[in-house]
Amino acid sequence: MERGLIWLPLLGLFFWLAWQGRNEFQKVEAYQNWAKQFEKSKYDIYAVLGQTGNELTWGKPTRTGPIDLKTFSLDRVREIRLLVDEKSVELETPPNKGKAIALEFVMQDSQDTVRVPFTEIPIAVEWGKYLLKKND
Repeated sequence: MERGLIWLPLLGLFFWLAWQGRNEFQKVEAYQNWAKQFEKSKYDIYAVLGQTGNELTWGKPTRTGPIDLKTFSLDRVREIRLLVDEKSVELETPPNKGKAIALEFVMQDSQDTVRVPFTEIPIAVEWGKYLLKKND
């Protein structure tokens, strides 16, 4: 009886992990269908990002496809900044660690900014450098 009580939570944990894996797989499948329309795209758990020409589209990944999609033109962007832990850092010398990672796009015509979250600093740096070259 005691063994059964020990294994029951482990069985529940196994089913929860299987459900989480299936959920993430469905998000990736939906992203792959969405990303076909872009020249370059990225997926992570925080955001999807797609680029065609000078247009960037980003949103939140879900099992049915990205939601809260927003699009803006790189022509309107005055500055691209890498934010790590809410502080602006240089793309050439990024820190090795950080929790809150985002690319911030400062618009020319106003003080409006767009923040696209990333899970890893190297991916954000790669995208930042690529978009800076594209914006020049």
